[in-house]
Amino acid sequence: MSTRIGMPPKEPAQRTRSRWASLAVLCAGALMTVLDGTIVTVAMPAVQNDLGFSSSGLAWIVNAYLIPFGGLLLLAGRLGDLVGRRRMFATGLAVFTAASVLCGVATGQATLIAARALQGVGGAMTSAVVLGMLITLFPEPREQAKGIALFSAVGAAGGALGTFLGGALTQALDWHWIFLINLPIGIAAWIAALRVLAPDPGTGLGRGADCPGAALVTGALMLTVYAIVGAGERPVGATLILAAVSLALFAAFTLRMARAARPLLRLRLFRSRLLVGANGVQVLMIATMFGFQYIGALYLQRVLGYGELRTGLAFLPAPVLIGVLMLGLSARTIGRFGPYRVLLAGLVLIVAGTGLLSRVPADGSYVTDVLPSMLLLAAGFAAAMPAVTGLAMSGTREEDAGLASGLFNTTQVVGGSLGLATLMTLAASRTGGLMDGGESFATATADGYRLAFAVATGIAVAALALAAGVLRPAAASPH
Repeated sequence: MSTRIGMPPKEPAQRTRSRWASLAVLCAGALMTVLDGTIVTVAMPAVQNDLGFSSSGLAWIVNAYLIPFGGLLLLAGRLGDLVGRRRMFATGLAVFTAASVLCGVATGQATLIAARALQGVGGAMTSAVVLGMLITLFPEPREQAKGIALFSAVGAAGGALGTFLGGALTQALDWHWIFLINLPIGIAAWIAALRVLAPDPGTGLGRGADCPGAALVTGALMLTVYAIVGAGERPVGATLILAAVSLALFAAFTLRMARAARPLLRLRLFRSRLLVGANGVQVLMIATMFGFQYIGALYLQRVLGYGELRTGLAFLPAPVLIGVLMLGLSARTIGRFGPYRVLLAGLVLIVAGTGLLSRVPADGSYVTDVLPSMLLLAAGFAAAMPAVTGLAMSGTREEDAGLASGLFNTTQVVGGSLGLATLMTLAASRTGGLMDGGESFATATADGYRLAFAVATGIAVAALALAAGVLRPAAASPH
C-alpha cells in the first residue's frame, strides 16, 4: 500500500488501536460488575449452609448489592461528568476489588452483607460512566454501533456467564472464590485504566455538584430498590408506605431540579422521546431476562435436581450465542435495518422464549423444555440490547453523556429488581398454596415457576408494544 506525501500513516492507526484498547478496558470493568450480579445465584445454597443464613436472610446476599448499586448510579454518572469519568471509573474499580476481597474472606453474615453493599457502591461508580466514555470514544455512527455491540455483548453474555462461573468455582473450590477471583481481574483492569484511558478533567464540582439534589435522588432510588427487593418479606402496608415515601422524595427532587441554578439532573433530558422510551423498554426487557436467569437456575436445581456445576454448564450456551451474535451480526444488522426494527425482532424472540418456558413440566427435560427457550431468549437479547442502548444514548449531549449513562444503568437495576421480586413472589405464593393442598414439592414448584414465566411473557409483550408505539422513527430513512 502506498503512502501519500504529507500524510502521517501511523497516527490514525494508533488512534484507532488506542480507542479499541480503551473499549477493552471499559468492557473488562463492566464485566466484573455484571458477573457479580449473577455469580452468586448457584452458590447461594452453599453460602447458606456455611454461614447459617435463613431462607429470607439469604436474599440479602443479592439485595445488599443491588440497593446501593441502583441507588448510586445516577449520582455517580453526574459526578463522573464533573470530576472526570476516568477518575470515577478507576476509583470504582479499586472500591469494587477491595470489597470483593472482603466478601471472599467473610466468615459471618454481617461481614458478607456489608462487603456486598460496598461492592454495590464500587459497581455503581464503575458502571455509571462507561456508556458516556464509549460515546465519546466513538462519535462516528458506524464505529459507535460496533462499540455498543461489543459492550452490550460483554454485558449480556456476562450475566449468563456468571451462572456458569458461580457453579464451577463453588463445586471445584468453594463459594469464597466467586468473590476472590475478582482480585487479579480488578488489579489488572485498574492498572490498564490508568495507562490506557485518556484523562479527562471534567467540568469541575463547582458547575453542578448539587448536594441536596444528590441526597434526594439517591435516597429515593435506594428506597425504591429496597421496597422492590424486600416486597415479599414484609406486610403489603409497609411496602406501600415505603413506595409513598419514595414517590415523595422523587417529587421533591423534581421540584428542586426545576428550580436549582445548577441541577444534578437537567430535566431537558426527559424531553427526548428516544431516551425516555428506550429506558422504559429496558425496564420491562431486563425484568423478563433477570427473572429467567434466577428462576431458570432454580428450576434446574429444585425441579430437575441439577448440581451447581451442571446448572452452570446448562446455562453456558446462552453467553456463547449472545457473544457470537452480538460480535458477528449486531452492528451490521443495526446498520442495515436500523435499531428500531432490530429491537422489535429481538423482543419478538424474547416473547417466544418466555412463552415456551411457561409450559415447563415437573418431569421436564433440559434438552426439550429449557434449551430451546434459552436459545430464543439469548438470540432476542443479543438483538435487542445493542439496539435499545443505541436508541437511548442517541441525541445525548456530550456534557450529559455520563448522566445519561447512569440513568440507563439505573433503569437496568430497577428493572432487574422489579422483575425478580415480582416473579419470585408469585412463584413462591403459587408453590406454597399447592403444597398446602397436598401437591408434591416438584409439582408445586414447577407450577409456581410456570406462573412466573407466564407473567414474564406478559411483561415482554408490554415491552414490545411500548417499543412499537414510542420508538418508531419520526421519518422513514431513504435507505
